[in-house]
Amino acid sequence: MFWLILGLIIVVPAIELWGIITVGQWIGPWPTVFLVIATGVLGGYLARKEGWQTYRLAQLQLQKGELPGEALLDGACILAGAVLLITPGFFSDIVGFVLVFPYTRTFVKIFLKKWIQTKLARGDWHIRRW
Repeated sequence: MFWLILGLIIVVPAIELWGIITVGQWIGPWPTVFLVIATGVLGGYLARKEGWQTYRLAQLQLQKGELPGEALLDGACILAGAVLLITPGFFSDIVGFVLVFPYTRTFVKIFLKKWIQTKLARGDWHIRRW
């Protein structure tokens, strides 16, 4: 696990830097800088908008006495997407937009639910009741 994290810390920024340099060669340095800033600003706006909607949905579900499982999963995806969107780089922006947009986030949530269910079924995770 240590080597995986170390590899990601080294490989992901290298890929992002390569992407920024490549785009800069195609469209020029100033348009590239503008594009990086614009995706960060647009991503922050979208993440804030989607985050507030998810927060309101979770509050509504709690007021009705329901567990806000879907809303919590949405919130986790939006938070991860927002972090990726404010990080400079085009590849992280693509993944960030996938996590922030509701239509594409649905597919990610399906995968996450299956992954969580598998972890619980195998006994890798335990749910404790208080």
